[in-house]
Amino acid sequence: MGEPAAMTLMVASAIITVACCLAAGRSVPWQGRQSVIVMALAMIGMVVADGDPRISLLAGAALLVSAMLGTAGLRGATAVRACCHRALGSLVMAVCALAGVAHGAVSSAVAMSGHGAHLGVDAVAVAATVGVVLLLAWTVADRFRPHPQGTGARLLAVESWAMTAGVVVMWAAH
Repeated sequence: MGEPAAMTLMVASAIITVACCLAAGRSVPWQGRQSVIVMALAMIGMVVADGDPRISLLAGAALLVSAMLGTAGLRGATAVRACCHRALGSLVMAVCALAGVAHGAVSSAVAMSGHGAHLGVDAVAVAATVGVVLLLAWTVADRFRPHPQGTGARLLAVESWAMTAGVVVMWAAH
């Protein structure tokens, strides 16, 4: 994974995200809470595992399932935008986790065979980069929308930025 500063930022963002989401209470449906908790556990797990491809693979699979559940049954709900944003965060984290696994597999294959990197790994890295850019753009654009005032809304804004920061750091660390 790399730098201690990046690892500390990822763990801090995971903790802040979960704390804000849970503190916001009923304004976050179960779909959003599970997304945030799975993202935090995956991020902390990948930091603690320090590049173990088995943990990255497990985290990637859990994040994909979480992204799918993150929007289940929300059509027409007021929290749908925030839950879709969290689902996008889960999806981008899953791609980043799987990109790390793919990169590690290619590094081993390259070392043994002497061949160069494969297009599939490059495509996963490009998908991760596009996902991070979209997540960051969504987070910034969402701040220009009118939001209800109150403690819950402020907590959810902090949660959104912390999640985005964690994903960006995770992407940059890989």
